[in-house]
Formats: sequence, structure tokens, C-alpha cells
Amino acid sequence: MRIDLEELKSKIRPRLRPIIWRDEDNTLLLLDQRKLPFEEVYVELRDPVSTADAIRQMIVRGAPAIGITAAYGMVLAITHSNITSLNEALKELARAREVLNAARPTAHNLFWATERMYRKAEEAVHNGTARSVKELVEVLKSEAKAIFNEELEAELKMGIYGLEKINDGDTILTQCNAGGLATGTGIGTATAPIRVAHALGIKVSVIAPETRPWLQGARLTVYELMVDGIPVTLITDTAVGYVMYKGMVSSVMVGADRILRDGHVFNKIGTFKEAVIAHELGIPFYAIAPSSTFDLKSRVDDVKIEERDPDEVRKIRGVPITLENVPVFNPVFDVTPPKYITALITEKGIIYPPFDKNIPKVLNAG
Repeated sequence: MRIDLEELKSKIRPRLRPIIWRDEDNTLLLLDQRKLPFEEVYVELRDPVSTADAIRQMIVRGAPAIGITAAYGMVLAITHSNITSLNEALKELARAREVLNAARPTAHNLFWATERMYRKAEEAVHNGTARSVKELVEVLKSEAKAIFNEELEAELKMGIYGLEKINDGDTILTQCNAGGLATGTGIGTATAPIRVAHALGIKVSVIAPETRPWLQGARLTVYELMVDGIPVTLITDTAVGYVMYKGMVSSVMVGADRILRDGHVFNKIGTFKEAVIAHELGIPFYAIAPSSTFDLKSRVDDVKIEERDPDEVRKIRGVPITLENVPVFNPVFDVTPPKYITALITEKGIIYPPFDKNIPKVLNAG
């Protein structure tokens, strides 16, 4: 099926806008995902420290959305300051990069975005594109908007490639929230093929595990799909094996926070479990992510798995569910070995095993 990208853009119009840049006063607006699904509240940000805090506190979450947010956080580093020299602006941007990078250590898009913004600033200063701080602000605003637009286009392309893996009547199991809230565009990575199928009139439905402890599946995936009229059923995390065993799942589609050169996928905790069960039952398992999520330099042991506050497990929305002094292990991500992955879907094409050979080939990387 040949699909025109511009025509597709007109057909897919998600209602939710997770990230908004307000040009008139250079303010970043983030839809507070902690409040969903019960309240739609936007947080206003005007500096990189509060932007990093918003990332850390999961006001915004999901690798691509974090990347876009961090890009705008770099803009904010010099937008509301009293800096007058370009050298001072570069120093301030370097400081902002460090502050932002420390917010979430596993999401590769974060480092990719801050580095891209800093290099753009250096380039603009050195080649004379920006001859004042005001001009540098405009250069960086344009670059942040480019990152957003590239992400949007990449997701639509991933949706078109992923459509090859969806048949009429399919039910897709996902994990966490890899939808438009996680990417900042309203489209998503894992949900991109689902949204494309839905827009083209192909019947497709979703099974969303709740995703403890932050309940991104229950609060966010369910919410955004229901808002846009896409059929979705919520299950407990512990029901994943049963629904696959019962033949209720056509395929598994998940996002990724980082994908290594050899095909190891770092994603929300619980992804590895889904991949192993799918592998055992012969169900296709796809990780869907833009090329910016790929880390071609690190090895598995190099990647730090973030651990978060034990009270996220001891409590649900502030209500205790266990003893307050029980020890807690709360890793946010897990790693899925390449043997359990059917294919990786990117904006540049579908990548099949052997991943160590095909990832660099498809991404045009050395």
C-alpha cells in the first residue's frame, strides 16, 4: 500500500499536545503527565533547571519527549538570562547541558538532543550565523523546532513501516506508554503503526498492561487511545502471560529508551518479560524507535539502569499499600537481549537480525 506522508499528516490529528513552545514569551509548556488521566494541566518552564526537574519528576517522560524537552531546555538557558556575550552564552549552554543530562541517565535521546543543540550553538557562533545572543536564541529555537518536526515525521514513517506488520483485526500488546505522550508529538513510536492503521480504516485494537509502579499503561496509554477513539483494553501486569497464552495477542509492539548496536533494547521494566513470553509462544515482538534512540557506541554493561524512589512502589498516588520500612528494588528499565526480538522498526526501515550487521547498515552508520 503506497501512503503519501503529507496526506497521512492530515488524517492523523491527535487531540493531546504534550509539548508546546510559546513563542511570544519564550516559554515551554508541558502537559503534566503525573496528573493524567484525571486532569489536563500544563506546567510553564523558563529555565534549564526547572526543565531538568520536570524531566526528573516525570512531568514529561518517554525518550523522544525527553529529547525534545531537553532541546527547548537548552534554548531556555540563554533566553531569560542577562548574558550579553556569545562566549558567556556558550558557557551557559555547557552548564545547562550538564544539568539536563543528569535528569534521566538511561534515555539516550536526552544526551543526543543536548549535544546536538550545543554543537549547533558552537557552529552558529564560529561561522558567524549568530552575531549576538539574541540571534543565537533564534538559531537554537529553530533547531529545537527542527528536532520536534523531525520526530513527528520519523514517527509517521515508523507507522508506515510498522503497518506491514499489522493485519485487519489484529490486537497489539504494548508496554508502558510509547504513545504520543511519550514522544511529545501526539503520535508515538509503538502506537505509530496502530494510529496509521486506524486512520486508514484497518481494524486494530490494543491491550495495555497497567505498568507498575507509575501506571503509565493504565493512566496514559489507555487515556490517549480512548481520547482518539482507538479500542484499548487494560490488563494487570501479571496477566501478560495469560493473555498471550490464550491467543489474544497478534503481536507485541513496544518503544525503546535506548537500543545498542548489537540489538539489545532498553525499555520500561516489564518489556523483557513480554519478549520472552512472546518468543516462547511464537508471537512476533517488535521494538519501534527513531534512529536518535540508537546508541552505537555503548555496550550493555556501560548503560546505567535508573533506580527511583522506593516510595513509588510502597505507595500508589501517595496511598501506602505496604509497610513503610520494607526494602524496595525499583529499577525503571530492563534490557531485552536481541534473541527475543523479531525486528526493530525505525523511520529508516525495518531492521532484522543479525542486528550487529544490519543496524549500522540501515542507519547508514559506520
